[in-house]
Amino acid sequence: MTVWTPDLSRSQKPRYLAIADAIARDIASGNLSPGDRLPAQRGLAVRINVDFTTVARGYVEAQKRGLVDSTVGRGTFVTARATPAKAAPLRAMRRPTPVDLSMNLPPEPDDPELLERMRAGLAEVGQDIAALLRYQGFGGSPEAKDAASSWLGRRALVPSQERLFITPGAHPALLAIFGVLAKAGDIILSETITYPGARSIAAQIGVQLVGLKMDGDGLDPDALADACVRLNPKALYLNPTLQNPTTITISPPRRMAIAEVARRFKLPIVEDDAYGFIPVHGPAPFAALVPELTWHVAGLAKCFGAGLRTAYVVTPNSKSGWPFSAAMRAATVMASPLTVALATRWIEDGTGDSILRFIRAEAAARQLMAAEILPPGMFKSDPLSFNLWMKLPAPWTRSAFIGHMRSMGIGVVASDAFTVGINPPEAVRICLGGPTKRPELRNALEFMAHALVESPALASSYL
Repeated sequence: MTVWTPDLSRSQKPRYLAIADAIARDIASGNLSPGDRLPAQRGLAVRINVDFTTVARGYVEAQKRGLVDSTVGRGTFVTARATPAKAAPLRAMRRPTPVDLSMNLPPEPDDPELLERMRAGLAEVGQDIAALLRYQGFGGSPEAKDAASSWLGRRALVPSQERLFITPGAHPALLAIFGVLAKAGDIILSETITYPGARSIAAQIGVQLVGLKMDGDGLDPDALADACVRLNPKALYLNPTLQNPTTITISPPRRMAIAEVARRFKLPIVEDDAYGFIPVHGPAPFAALVPELTWHVAGLAKCFGAGLRTAYVVTPNSKSGWPFSAAMRAATVMASPLTVALATRWIEDGTGDSILRFIRAEAAARQLMAAEILPPGMFKSDPLSFNLWMKLPAPWTRSAFIGHMRSMGIGVVASDAFTVGINPPEAVRICLGGPTKRPELRNALEFMAHALVESPALASSYL
C-alpha cells in the first residue's frame, strides 16, 4: 500500500473534489504510478482529518475520471490508463439552476411518440365534448367503471361495480373516508412518518392521528395490536407501497401480520395505494388480503399525472358505499367527466400502460443518477420511487440544509411535514420527478453532494 497523503491546502473546492484533484496531480508528477494501491479510506480520513464519506466520494470521483479502479475486498489502485492526457478535465463547482424538488410527482413524459398518443386520446375524447360538460351521475358510468376494473385488475382486485367509485382525486376520497369512519376527537392510526396529506385531512375534521412504531418493513404489528387495545382507534391509515416519504414498501409477511391484527380487532384499513401500480410485481394490496375491512384508494396522479385528478375507490362492501357516496356528493358533486373520459380512453387503448412504462424507466434512471452523485449511506430510496429520504449528517440540521438549498433556488421538504407523535429527525425529502429535466436534476444533486460532505459554514463559503 502506498503511503500517500493528499495536499488539500491549495484547493478551495469541496474536500472530495480536492482529493480527486490531488490524485490526478500526483499521477502527473510521478508521485503515484499505475498499480499503486491508495490508502484505505478510513485510515486516510483519520490522517487528513475529514469524514470517511469525504474520502469515499473523493475516490469515487477519481474513478469517474479514469484515474483509479476500486475492487471490494482488494482496495483502490491507480490504473495503467491513468495518465494526464487521458484524465477527464476537472469540473469547477457550478451555481445550480433553480429547481423545485419539493413536489412528489412522476417524471413527465418527453418521448415524442408517447406524447402524440396522449394527445390523440385527448382529441378523441373531445369529439363528444358537449356531453362531457354536463352533470353526470356520481361514481362513474358503467363504461368508466369497466375501465377502472380492468386497471385495478393489475393489482389483483376484482370489485363489483356496487363497491367501485370514481372520484375527483385521492384527497377528497380520503377526506370522505376519514369522515365516514371517525368523528371529531376520535383516533386514526398511522405510521410515525406518514404522508402529510393524511395529517392535513385529520386536522381538518378534528380527528387525532396517532403514529405507531415502524421499521424497514413498515408498521410494527405488535405496536398496532397494543394501540388497538389501549386507544379504541377507528381506522388505520397506510400508504403501503413506496411510502411517501420513506420509500418503504411493506413486505408481504408484514402485510399478512398487519391484516391479521386488523381482522382480530375489526379495524378498518384506509389503503392509500398511490404508488401501488409503479412496481411491476408489487405485493398484494390490503384490499386483496382483508377486503372486508379495507377502503382502497387507487389514485391516478402517480400513474398518469397529478393534473388528471381521478381516483378509483373500492369500499369494503356495498353498504359502506352509501355514506361514502353521500359524503363525496356533498363535497364534490362528481368527478370531472372530461378527465374520467380521458383516463378511460388511455386505459382502453393501452396508452396508460405506455405512460406507466415510461415513468418506471425514467424513475429508475433518476434513482441511479442520485446513487452515483450523493454520498452513499445517507439516504433511503427505492429503484422505482420518485423521491429520496435523506438523513442529514451532523452538524447539518434540517433547517440549515433547507435554508442553504433555498438560497440556490432548490426546494426540498423538512421531516416536520411527515412526522406523527415523534420529534422530527434531521431529515429531508428530495423529489426527483415532475417537469425537472435530468441535467437540471444532476446539477442540483451535485450541489447537494458538495454541501453534504462539508460543514454548513464551509458549504456557505462556496456560494
